[in-house]
Amino acid sequence: MTDERFEVTRQIAASPAAIFDVLCSPQGHVLIDSSGMLQSAEGAPVTAVGDEFVVHMDREALGDLPMGRYDVTVIITRYEDGALLEWTISGTIQPPIRHLYGYRLEPHGSGTAVTSYYDWSRIDDKYRQADIFPVIPEVGLRATLGILARTVEQAPTAATG
Repeated sequence: MTDERFEVTRQIAASPAAIFDVLCSPQGHVLIDSSGMLQSAEGAPVTAVGDEFVVHMDREALGDLPMGRYDVTVIITRYEDGALLEWTISGTIQPPIRHLYGYRLEPHGSGTAVTSYYDWSRIDDKYRQADIFPVIPEVGLRATLGILARTVEQAPTAATG
């Protein structure tokens, strides 16, 4: 890891398939978001690199920038069924920021080791100079993994996927 990337891992008592279903769903992203910024989403579950969906955001939840409500397009940059999902966003702010978010899933015991990461090492110089990164702190990734665990561990098919 670098000082421009966070990675956190949590053991979740659910199958990789059950977890991946939530992560591939646009509404799943809203459901597990710990930042409060993701308000709703539109689009089909993702199944490949290049797939996209729209998320309706509210930056006021962070209280750091007066951006209010806006939309972003989530663009899948890496996809390995049941094992890896990574994305970047494009939206109102241009040029695109080029930060990456992702999840790696590895079967582990009777559940899954889920690693969440946030990488802003490739952000455009315009944003690097603004000194606003990371937008989401490491504790935010940990909290989102906690919500993900609660969500899938309570699902009827969590252990069997």
